[in-house]
Amino acid sequence: MDILSLETLQQLLQSWGYLVIFCGMVLENAGVPIPGETLTLLGGYAAGSGQLRLWGVLVAAASGAILGDNLGYLVGRRAGWPLILRVGRALGQSPEQMEQLRGRFLRHAGKSVLLGRFVALLRVVAGPMAGAVRMPYPRFLLCNAAGAILWSLTMVSLAWLGGRWIPLSTMVKGVVQFG
Repeated sequence: MDILSLETLQQLLQSWGYLVIFCGMVLENAGVPIPGETLTLLGGYAAGSGQLRLWGVLVAAASGAILGDNLGYLVGRRAGWPLILRVGRALGQSPEQMEQLRGRFLRHAGKSVLLGRFVALLRVVAGPMAGAVRMPYPRFLLCNAAGAILWSLTMVSLAWLGGRWIPLSTMVKGVVQFG
């Protein structure tokens, strides 16, 4: 059995509920490339079917994303750019690609943190990168919280609504590909 299969994630969600959504989002947003997005979608789907409460899923996803990105920011602030290069390499990005990403990030740091939630690679590295490039913390915190809330509302609502008409595996695949 694949440790991160859709079935395994569903079992974790049934056993641990909101906690698994919260922890998944903390880890993903702290820079660990795990399927936090898929857990959030599963949580929204479970809320649509009455297994979980919609507001509980939204709070777990948003608060986990905010906390995780803050941890990522702290790690990036302490470890700096060399850590970002290692993470990028682990995600299949060349140093040149990471330098391009750094340049774009510096030019658009607030938008990168806010809207980066909707881009898989940037969602994982935005917090650590913001810390590594010394984005001012109050600005980071505002953009991080706004982005986490917007992202959580969007993903959970899509899963809650779409889950009534679309098979779960099709919905997860489509959202992940779009991201």
